Amino acid sequence: MPKQLLNKENIAWLASAIVIFLVCSVLMNVGIINSYYQITLYNICINIILAVSLNLVIGICGQFSLGHAGFMCIGAYSAGIVTKMMPNLGGLFLGLLVGFVISAIVALIVSIPTLRLKGDYLAIATLGFAEIIRIIVQNMKITNGAAGLSGIPRLTTWPLLIIGVVIALVVVCNFTRSAPGRACLSIREDEIASEAMGINTTRYKVIAFVIGAILASMAGALFACNFYVINPSQFTFNRSIDILVMVVFGGMGSMTSSVIAAAAIGILNMILQNFSDIRMIIYGLALVIIMIFKPSGLLGTKEFSFKKLFQKRKGNR
Repeated sequence: MPKQLLNKENIAWLASAIVIFLVCSVLMNVGIINSYYQITLYNICINIILAVSLNLVIGICGQFSLGHAGFMCIGAYSAGIVTKMMPNLGGLFLGLLVGFVISAIVALIVSIPTLRLKGDYLAIATLGFAEIIRIIVQNMKITNGAAGLSGIPRLTTWPLLIIGVVIALVVVCNFTRSAPGRACLSIREDEIASEAMGINTTRYKVIAFVIGAILASMAGALFACNFYVINPSQFTFNRSIDILVMVVFGGMGSMTSSVIAAAAIGILNMILQNFSDIRMIIYGLALVIIMIFKPSGLLGTKEFSFKKLFQKRKGNR
């Protein structure tokens, strides 16, 4: 194994993931995290994957996309259809693979023409393609049309969700630090200057978009195999906005902020369940306050890093 994979920072992150997994597992076993809280926890994990994948497109590459719900829909229906025929983990992994392939192909078809657009035009184009995906799913026999799929085996487990979150974070963070990731950061800062320096902007934007689509598909598959029933109304424009809110709420360009925002919004929604009449008012007011007093989001572009922590300790010595 390469030495760079065994550095203190990576070991610390791995240990943190293991500790979180073990603590939550123990709390579930002793009943402190009951079935109600468990649903919230599962939702938070799925939303973390969605927020991180969209943050790659918007925060790292600077492309304003509103079509993420479409790729989540592809993953959900791919896993739902396959697992109904193969109700086991093998069926789930096959469904994930099918979703990855379809999402990658659709993302290529969508991104090559649309990513030449900018700003509001790009947002409208991606929104239109997401609606096209939803309408196609709604009118297919294999997806059971508007009624959706029911009786999907519940194969999503706590270990699978943690693995999914870790995979999403590892993929996005490593991509950001790679040469294509640095090219995407350059495109975000100044696309014209990047082109002048010889960067193939369309190519790198397409790569980021495809990776984001594949991760959204994974979140959709885990979603479908957790809630038994899926239908096209779950993947509308509102779903894309929910994911966008998590990215903006936390801070565009920071994966740490996406994790915190997904957790905070998940807990906020759980608390406000008892106030159904004014839940959306309080929820919207909280977002408005954050945007007024902290327009860059909770963390902005800041990332929590064990590397900085180790450097401070070394300096203190």
